[in-house]
Amino acid sequence: MRDSMSGLQLKRLGMIMQPEAGNPQEVEGVLNPAAARGPDGQLYLFPRLTAKGNYSRIGIARVKFNAAGDPVGVERLGIALEPEADYERRPGGGGGCEDPRVTFVEPIKRYVMTYTAFSPRGPRIALAISQHLFHWKRLGLAHFGPYGKTEFEDVDDKDASIFPVAIPNPSGTPELAIIHRPLFPGTRPEEIALCAATRQLDLDRESIWISYAPKLEENGEPDHVETFSSHDRLATPVSPWEHLKIGGGTPPILTKHGWLVVYHGVSNLADSTKLCYSAGVMLLSKEDPQIIRYRSVNPVLAPTLPQERDGTVANVVFPTGIDRRDDIGSPDRFDVYYGMADSRIGVARLDLPEHLPDS
Repeated sequence: MRDSMSGLQLKRLGMIMQPEAGNPQEVEGVLNPAAARGPDGQLYLFPRLTAKGNYSRIGIARVKFNAAGDPVGVERLGIALEPEADYERRPGGGGGCEDPRVTFVEPIKRYVMTYTAFSPRGPRIALAISQHLFHWKRLGLAHFGPYGKTEFEDVDDKDASIFPVAIPNPSGTPELAIIHRPLFPGTRPEEIALCAATRQLDLDRESIWISYAPKLEENGEPDHVETFSSHDRLATPVSPWEHLKIGGGTPPILTKHGWLVVYHGVSNLADSTKLCYSAGVMLLSKEDPQIIRYRSVNPVLAPTLPQERDGTVANVVFPTGIDRRDDIGSPDRFDVYYGMADSRIGVARLDLPEHLPDS
């Protein structure tokens, strides 16, 4: 689907992963993968594997490419994380490690995974670290300082990703920056949809936030992350296709136009309270990522295929992984890996234009 105001588009390349027949770990879906190039130059996906009862693990798979350089499938390699920590498990045997994003953090030369831990308190952001992608060390839950009178520690949170380099905080000090989506009470799309005709959007909420923590130590491997603070709303719902909520998608990746983020937005289907998840594009200033240089007026990808419209959750495209195609000499080409109806994984391609159009 083309963004009529910009000419930016995501071109579908196809579905590359679906539940494996007879595999109980995937019986309820494979979805929402992180993506990262390993030290060997190969591309690895970290899909959410959902077993019966919405019990989720994070798998690892190597992407297969055809002669033209297009991704066409995966080779499963096992499990990267499964619920083991107390903050990943719930009473009665439930729990989950869900919806990862992976960033190679350059100052420490390590991969950092952010993922949703389905904890006894609700969904929370957790972090893990790896040198080679195959073995992950948990850093625990992310901790957030208060925002005014709001205690972030008591708020559900999802859709987090880390910048690969230190970013100036509001005071100008370079720090570790995280994009995330707090789920304030009463602001979930399911709740808003029921009263959408009368409710005015609260721009303090249903939003993408950015927060900062002291930099990770550059010598040695860290065993924790300091508390994130200096919270700011990075972006709020604006366009009709995202009027119920927006949230982070792919981790920020630097381009010639600034930091690229492919994010998701939620709206109602026409004449219905049923929800529709679509994808848009933001480009943030390289020098100050709190400045949005460009933002999609219309979705660049919306659920139209049967695999996107029918599944565990209908009418969903949910971008989470991104791969810059330096491997084929195309630094302005980005392959975006996304969940299809919370059941399968697809991939679509974004080619950045030479000049950034008006938004």
